[in-house]
Amino acid sequence: MTTVQGKTNRLIELAETWSAHNYHPLPVVLTRGEGVWVYDPEGNRYMDMLSAYSALNHGHRHPRIVQALKDQADRITLTSRAFHNELFGPLCEKLCRLAGKDMTLLMNSGAEAVETAIKTARKWGYRVKQVPKDRAEIIVCENNFHGRTTTIVGFSSEQQYREDFGPFTPGFRLIPYDDLEALERAITPETIGFLVEPIQGEAGILMPRDGYLKKAAEICRRNRVLLIADEIQTGFGRTGRMFCYQHEGIDPDLVVVGKALGGGLLPVSAVIGRRDTLGLFHPGDHGSTFGGNPLACAAGMAALDVLVEEKLVERSADMGDYFMKRLRDIRTGKVKEVRGRGLLIGVEIKVEHGKARPYCEKLMELGILAKETHDQVIRFAPPLVITREEVDWALERIARVVA
Repeated sequence: MTTVQGKTNRLIELAETWSAHNYHPLPVVLTRGEGVWVYDPEGNRYMDMLSAYSALNHGHRHPRIVQALKDQADRITLTSRAFHNELFGPLCEKLCRLAGKDMTLLMNSGAEAVETAIKTARKWGYRVKQVPKDRAEIIVCENNFHGRTTTIVGFSSEQQYREDFGPFTPGFRLIPYDDLEALERAITPETIGFLVEPIQGEAGILMPRDGYLKKAAEICRRNRVLLIADEIQTGFGRTGRMFCYQHEGIDPDLVVVGKALGGGLLPVSAVIGRRDTLGLFHPGDHGSTFGGNPLACAAGMAALDVLVEEKLVERSADMGDYFMKRLRDIRTGKVKEVRGRGLLIGVEIKVEHGKARPYCEKLMELGILAKETHDQVIRFAPPLVITREEVDWALERIARVVA
């Protein structure tokens, strides 16, 4: 690959000078993308193995989604919810039918959707379950990642996410992930919800044992507690099913989605649920100026159509099985474990062989953009449009770095 040159360095310097340092990006600037490939200002090509943390399930600039956005931009772009727009209702219907639910509430970012789910659960807890006022509790899991708002970081177990941001919102109880006994013990008459990721992505692609979600759903149902599945990273085909919870055949009360719903073009998020939960909202209870705007709805409609019609969910299952098997076949003493589902894969580096960051930097030099998570894990999550030939191209370079 070409040596990093002046324009890249100048752009990185501008970012480091004028932006708050709340990220530690790899030293690469991306100026163009198509499918699984992206390019820097000097024309170097890289394979995107992060997919913007699963927001690019469809790949970069999928032509059908881009065209839908362009067509809508020529018509109307923003109405606010003070008025109806012609795509809002159709997108809500499409999401509900996909998840087998009655209603949806559209927002923008994933964190907004999680906040919406929290408000929904609390309203249900007070109006339906009749929990005493301001006493409702939601159970969450250690190592969770549900967003960055002050409410959400308040129930994180990651010290850095919390430091200097208190005081925090009460009403959350933290338990170990993948621990059914802890879930049973944590439930009280004031418990209204259990918020859980089917796979903990930011925590290092942590997989619960088979049957965990199914049994957790039974516990929640028995105790009249809402099961809230955070599918922001795992949804829309990422794990080889439309939603990750479908691997266990369960039906959560609320499903939180985002990231890939925008087709890699715009932030679009939603909470999908039954009428007995989302039907409790009245005008003025909750809202968003940009939530459900025509551009976002156009992107979301096209993104869902592409997922289904181009069979990207099935491709994720096939390519994920192939990719993971080949990763496990690499002969190396540096890897502790390869784990994941579909095209959400973590490669954990043994502590004695250093942290994952230097491996990601070496991969970048060979044309692969992957990112470390929780120090020891390299996350591989390419767009679902990736081909077997492209997976093989990546595997040859990954083997050189970790072997």
